[in-house]
Amino acid sequence: MNKTIVDVRTPEEYAPGHVKGSINIPLQELNTRLDEIKEIKGDIILCCASGVRSAKAYRLLQQNGFSNMSNGGSWMDIDALLVNH
Repeated sequence: MNKTIVDVRTPEEYAPGHVKGSINIPLQELNTRLDEIKEIKGDIILCCASGVRSAKAYRLLQQNGFSNMSNGGSWMDIDALLVNH
């Protein structure tokens, strides 16, 4: 199944380091970019610096009817998993 990683950090945080192939949609823009997120095929894995903002993003998306997602926590943890597989 197709999985898309959505990093909800700010562009300034995202630029110096992120999971290769991830999409940057900052938490503060999530509400205004729901249509863009609806276009994502497959599962969505949310991440940020520590997992706090991705948990907030998860709740916000859940409240808007999304169910094809998970909170991956820190982008560095996801990156390490991908590199080791």
